[in-house]
Amino acid sequence: MLEKTVRVNRLFDFYRNLLTSRQQKIFEFYYQGDLSLGEIAESENCSRQAVHDLLKRAVGKLEKLESELKFLDQKRHRQVELKQILSLLEEEELELARKKLKQHLEAL
Repeated sequence: MLEKTVRVNRLFDFYRNLLTSRQQKIFEFYYQGDLSLGEIAESENCSRQAVHDLLKRAVGKLEKLESELKFLDQKRHRQVELKQILSLLEEEELELARKKLKQHLEAL
């Protein structure tokens, strides 16, 4: 469950502006404010089921956007590549680090 929450929050960081303002608000209450569905429903004057459905749609939209755009996946890939380059620099493998860095920059 924690892994899913972390993933969904990362997706939200990338794609939040593509959700409606209501989806953003409810998402923040639930995933970042740690409020229960009941607490959100009471605060928003709606049913617990309505909050659940809205969250399900919002998370579904985030997952769909990621499957199409792959921003989170690309970020992870870049982080791995940069860590490898840093490791090469620390090991003083300068020529290989230069080559990998050049490849990385050309891919951008």
